Amino acid sequence: MAKGKTTTIFYCQHCGYESSKWMGQCPGCKEWNSFVEETVSKADLKNTGGVLRKNREKAQACILSEVTIREENKLLTGIEELDRVLGGGIVQGSLTLVGGDPGIGKSTLLLQVCRNLSAKGHKVLYVSGEESQIQIKMRADRIGTFTEQMLLLCETNLDTIAEEIRQRKPEVVVIDSIQTMYNEAVAAAPGSVSQVRESTGVFLQLAKGLGVSVFIVGHVTKEGTVAGPRVLEHMVDTVLYFEGDRHASYRILRGVKNRFGSTNEIGVFEMREQGLVEVENPSEYMLNGRPEQASGSVVACSMEGTRPLLIEIQALICHSNFGIPRRQTTGTDFNRVNLLMAVLEKRSGIQLSGCDAYVNITGGMKIMEPAIDLGIVLAILSSFRNVVLDAKLMAFGEVGLSGEVRAVSMAKQRVAEAEKLGFTTCIVPYVCVKDCGQMEGIKVIGVRNIQEAIDYLF
Repeated sequence: MAKGKTTTIFYCQHCGYESSKWMGQCPGCKEWNSFVEETVSKADLKNTGGVLRKNREKAQACILSEVTIREENKLLTGIEELDRVLGGGIVQGSLTLVGGDPGIGKSTLLLQVCRNLSAKGHKVLYVSGEESQIQIKMRADRIGTFTEQMLLLCETNLDTIAEEIRQRKPEVVVIDSIQTMYNEAVAAAPGSVSQVRESTGVFLQLAKGLGVSVFIVGHVTKEGTVAGPRVLEHMVDTVLYFEGDRHASYRILRGVKNRFGSTNEIGVFEMREQGLVEVENPSEYMLNGRPEQASGSVVACSMEGTRPLLIEIQALICHSNFGIPRRQTTGTDFNRVNLLMAVLEKRSGIQLSGCDAYVNITGGMKIMEPAIDLGIVLAILSSFRNVVLDAKLMAFGEVGLSGEVRAVSMAKQRVAEAEKLGFTTCIVPYVCVKDCGQMEGIKVIGVRNIQEAIDYLF
């Protein structure tokens, strides 16, 4: 018996907009050349989500004031850096999307979380659609021993996975990855826009209906975003991204979206043989190997959520042999560096128009916060005049077009972090001196503009 007439639908890969014909520009998100063609069955589309309807209790309205929030509704993962990014732990019934480049450590981190939770007596189900049981066992042996509360399922069929979740009733489920899941109610290939969207919808309703915390691993595109429709990020409660070069030793876990906490928190991890190990003091870790008696090196402070992070800014200024000087930046905004060099020329009379300029944020960090402006300016001046600045000097502040040094947020926390690591001098915006207060062991210098900072140091 025929299942039903098939039809062709075009989906936008960014926002999930549906159209009966191909269009150059998406009417929903205005992206160009984002439509992909998929063949679906009209009869099957009516049955989409049928896997959820059976054994599902009818929802009832309740009084909002009678809803209670308990701390025990959050599960601690045993990894403080991950708990910080999640907002204090795993919320019961939450749906979390974890994205990142291949080989960066997504599966390793989630397997470590499963080990810690199962060791505490929580039932955990790890669903893999990419690896066999033997492959996962080999990786698990490097991490440590697992208890009987850790369950493993290698399956891609969504009906089978949903039934297993209902029968086993685990507290935490890990899906690795969403691009391999296959919903029989959708006549499209695994990894397609419709399959990813519908499969995520199934896990969303399972998480909310059964109170199961679900982690979904998502592949990323060459642009660095999660593959599939952008609506996927709107459906989940939390979106976590792994950043950093997979060939480097450290990884940064950043919360892009979080309904249960701050979206600016980061977790820093170091990749070792036994898995990912959390870095408790990222500032000290980032400053390791800093050169001594070298010009063009300045330490600045950036805020990542509520955490101050000290970073080293390096600059190399040399006279150009070409008509058009070369400018290159790594880890910060290229146009911002050009703007700061123009401010130096205009407000301080320092001729940089005939010089090549290279600015680098060490450690592979990408910092876009304006608070590092003053550090970039001082690093450029130090290299231009070939003057070595004090190794115990730290500077932060936003630089305006008239050369003024403007206030930044959480100045006291930045100075306290510098004092903790042994810095003796801190150059800050003048309006932030009162907020910093009196601190023993560190001298706070307030400057109103870049010329005052230049006069003090040079």
